[in-house]
Amino acid sequence: MARLKIIVMAGTNKGLFLYRSDADRRHWEMSGPHLSGWDIYSLHGEGGLTPRLWAGTSHYAYGPAFRISDDLGKTWGQLSARPQYPVETGWKLNRIWQIAPHPTDPRTLFAGVEEAGLFVSRDRGESWSELSALTRQPGRDKWFPGNGGLCLHTILIDPQNPKRIWVGISAVGVFRSDDGGASWRSQNQGLPNLATGSDEPDSMACIHKMVFDPKNSDTLYMQYHGGVFKSTAGGENWQAVEDGLPGNFGFPMVITKPGDLFIAPLKSDEHRFFHDGKAAIYRSRDGAKSWHACNKGLPTDPYYAGVLRDAMAVDGLEPAGVYFGTTMGDLFGSIDSGDSWFQLPGKLPRVHTVKTVLLS
Repeated sequence: MARLKIIVMAGTNKGLFLYRSDADRRHWEMSGPHLSGWDIYSLHGEGGLTPRLWAGTSHYAYGPAFRISDDLGKTWGQLSARPQYPVETGWKLNRIWQIAPHPTDPRTLFAGVEEAGLFVSRDRGESWSELSALTRQPGRDKWFPGNGGLCLHTILIDPQNPKRIWVGISAVGVFRSDDGGASWRSQNQGLPNLATGSDEPDSMACIHKMVFDPKNSDTLYMQYHGGVFKSTAGGENWQAVEDGLPGNFGFPMVITKPGDLFIAPLKSDEHRFFHDGKAAIYRSRDGAKSWHACNKGLPTDPYYAGVLRDAMAVDGLEPAGVYFGTTMGDLFGSIDSGDSWFQLPGKLPRVHTVKTVLLS
């Protein structure tokens, strides 16, 4: 294989699998399972001068922890520090759902956890502190979990203004901070309320995933629990954008640098698999005004699987690469922004999360 350029990481309920390729992305080497036996719910990769792979792991007996590799997956260690709530809150750290880097400070990372909260490390994971203004929001006692738990699963940081942060919490809603996390505002205007168990109207929105336009962070897109939405006002309000979709239930959402938007519509909340058993990813190239199926190269036999909220990723290369894993343990990729797909090697356990790392 030519000089390594990209790693695709697939976190599953039985460990981590790594796929390596050069910039052509036509030949892949697979390794794993790494961290065998651990649930992997979040991944992050740093590909700069000091590359590091991160995994947010959990175990029914040992709980959650950060695992890191500084040799591109050959060996792994566990960080001694992890997010922790004050004992008096009674809140538990169940899983680490998201690891998000600061756009300009390589030593600063954010972690979204269950029970829902946001933590920050300013020393590359050696210590963590809670951004407590979010968890102490008025009405926090009215927050109820979705089927996946009370999880903070999406963290978006404005690259032009890193003090502006959005988070998505299931099944509560969207919050935005304009002061680096010192204060937060709910941003659920225009989203339908769901029967979550809460009786607080502003805490009844089940967000599945959000992204913002790389060219304009005031434009955000959202996969909702029964809806696809767009905001052109930084999340102040939301409008449905579902023209051309076979249905509006799904979990993941990603966007490429040029602005191609991808989702994986499923039949319904009750039937969490592709419509009619036909595997298809839907793409929009016009700001979600219209959607079109991209299924060339995907299985043509009946395929009754789904794609979970963090199990899709893009790679930042040109043309854009897109990758997704399924609940049936298959991993698919595209190196032409969804025009065609191929299957990566191996039959994996249930895929929870997919991330990419570009190496310089």
